[in-house]
Amino acid sequence: MARRRQQVVDDLGRAMQHYQRSVAAFDDAVGRQLGLGPADLRCLDVLVEGPRTAGELSVATGLKPAATTALLDRLAAKGYVQREPSPTDRRKILVAMTEEGMRRTWAAYGPMVEEGQQGLASFTVAELERLRALLDGFTEVTDRHRERVAATAPPAGATARTPSASASGPRSGA
Repeated sequence: MARRRQQVVDDLGRAMQHYQRSVAAFDDAVGRQLGLGPADLRCLDVLVEGPRTAGELSVATGLKPAATTALLDRLAAKGYVQREPSPTDRRKILVAMTEEGMRRTWAAYGPMVEEGQQGLASFTVAELERLRALLDGFTEVTDRHRERVAATAPPAGATARTPSASASGPRSGA
C-alpha cells in the first residue's frame, strides 16, 4: 500500500511539472501574440484581481521599484493599464487595467479559462475545496522557496558560480 501511495505521489509531482511547463509555454505564446514579456504578463495577472499601487505590484511581481515603473510606463503606452487616483486616499495612485487591456488579455486567456471551468463541472464542492486547499498549500511552499532563493541570489551584475563537473551534488550522481 505504501508503495502504491508513493507511486501516486510521484505521478502527481510529474503531472504538476508538466502542467507548469504547459502554462509557461502558453504564457510565452500569449506574450508573443500580445507583444508582452513575462514580467508584463505577471503584472497584468495581478491587476486582473483589481487596482494596485506600484509598490504592491513590485512586491507581487518581485521587481524592483524602478523596473516596475518602467514596466508600467510600457504597459500604459500600449494601452493595457492606466494610473488613477485612489478613491480612498488622494495621496495614492493606483494602477488598473484598461477596458481595452482586459479585452485583449481575455481574448487570449478566456477560452482556456472557460474550458478549464467546464473541466471542473464534474467535481463536488467538497472536492473543489480540497483542490483549492492543495493549490493554496503549494503556492505557500513555492513562495517560501522563491524568497529563500531570492535572498541568496548574487548581487545584480555578479556572475553566478556553477558547480564544476567533478563537484558532488544532486545532479552529479554522487
